Amino acid sequence: MKRRTYTCGLDAALDVMGGKWKALILWELIDGALRFGELRRRVAGISERVLILQLKELQACGLVHRELYHQVPPKVEYTLTELGESLITAMTPLGAWGERNMATIEALDRGL
Repeated sequence: MKRRTYTCGLDAALDVMGGKWKALILWELIDGALRFGELRRRVAGISERVLILQLKELQACGLVHRELYHQVPPKVEYTLTELGESLITAMTPLGAWGERNMATIEALDRGL
């Protein structure tokens, strides 16, 4: 990730978790380690290529740890780092807000 200067904390937070997929990937890692295939199944609609790219970016930001087990076949697991866990703590109220307002949001005609 390219270094930059942020205008506020929200700017920094959105930079590391911005986009559609990163927050969903982080959310799936709440309960512990997942293998790549498990993540791909849980994050509906994500392509293999995009998941690979997003995981690399999350690793570069220090939010996700990738553990490679040297065995046959190779095994790779992804977990949240301490920094990632602290971001999940911050995201939890936002997820609760989304749950409470999902029907209203879905009913909006936003012209998208």
